[in-house]
Amino acid sequence: MAQILVRDLEDDVVDRLKSRAAQHRRSLQAEVKLILEEAAQMDKATALRLAEEIRSRLKGRTMSDSTELIRELRDR
Repeated sequence: MAQILVRDLEDDVVDRLKSRAAQHRRSLQAEVKLILEEAAQMDKATALRLAEEIRSRLKGRTMSDSTELIRELRDR
């Protein structure tokens, strides 16, 4: 089997991946492997269809501007 080395990942990305792995009761390596396998399975046409399905489900909804909330959280 092949191996891949990913360099220069931001610490917060690694932290989120570790958290996600823990939630799924997997090792970090197993979690990243699954993410990559799933990403490699989705071709462009499938991704576009999925994006369109999501857009249609959200159509007509008003999304709030979270700028103020983010600023409050950062200021804490």
